[in-house]
Amino acid sequence: MRAVKVKIADIYVPTALRAPIDAAKVEALALSIADQGQQEPILVRQDKDRYVLVGGLHRVEACKALGEVTIIANLVQARKH
Repeated sequence: MRAVKVKIADIYVPTALRAPIDAAKVEALALSIADQGQQEPILVRQDKDRYVLVGGLHRVEACKALGEVTIIANLVQARKH
């Protein structure tokens, strides 16, 4: 895996990951990110012109709440079926 900065607007969130968002968790993450920066990259895989979120929905939402345009992500390989 390698860490890269990706545009939040280029991240697609699959339906399976759109679980109810815990607003308190997003707020706590936003405060932490504002204070210390993003400590843990999200996980995405590349899919043509966009990235597909694999893990880290609350971090994405926290960065959005802070008005961030980019987020640090680890690129992972798609699973072979």
